[in-house]
Amino acid sequence: MRILIVEDAVKLAQSLKKGLEAEGYAVDVLHDGEAARKRLAAARDDAEGSRYDLLLLDVMLPGVDGFTLCRGLRARGLALPVLMLTARDTTADKVTGLDGGADDYLVKPFDFDELLARIRTLLRRPPATLPSTLVVGDLSLDPAQRRVVCGGKEVALSAKEFGLLELFMRHPGQVLTRDRILDHAWDEDYDAFSNIVDVYVGRLRRKLDRRGVPSHIDTLRGAGYVLRTAEGEPAGGG
Repeated sequence: MRILIVEDAVKLAQSLKKGLEAEGYAVDVLHDGEAARKRLAAARDDAEGSRYDLLLLDVMLPGVDGFTLCRGLRARGLALPVLMLTARDTTADKVTGLDGGADDYLVKPFDFDELLARIRTLLRRPPATLPSTLVVGDLSLDPAQRRVVCGGKEVALSAKEFGLLELFMRHPGQVLTRDRILDHAWDEDYDAFSNIVDVYVGRLRRKLDRRGVPSHIDTLRGAGYVLRTAEGEPAGGG
């Protein structure tokens, strides 16, 4: 899952980024509303580009304030969850934020564990076509409980491995390029020419395939990776 933080307090933004990355999220940070507006507009227009799963949005921002930014996003049809983070704690401010399209509103200062709980709540509201628990073949993944079961047995995954498997399970049978995986699961500071994707896919594959069954994740040379839609079933195309 990829999160965009728009927060002009640099220390807070970096602290949130560090904490969320430790939980397995890919995180980008911007410090003004106009830059965020342009980034999100570009993400919406690029089907294979940087599409975010959640926006953490401060209200008092240079350029464009959070209320205005959120209303603009909704007016353009961008439906990603928005969690507002702000010191403005009056009922009128909360009503303005929620009426403007925010999904939740958290007042500063806040406890990081509460922020994580609210993020998990928002991220387990997938489109109606996707169930809350993902099932592909003998694999099941519960995003809320962060639990993976393979062949009836629970599999222990790192935060990053979990995020990677969730990406595959939301696109079963589809070829995912290395660039698309990198864009989804790592922040923009990672070197696109590194082999980090191959390393983590290899680790994930080994954990899933220890039971002597055909590989869950196929490598398509020169194209990327694909999650089989059923045990033993040939991989599908993009």
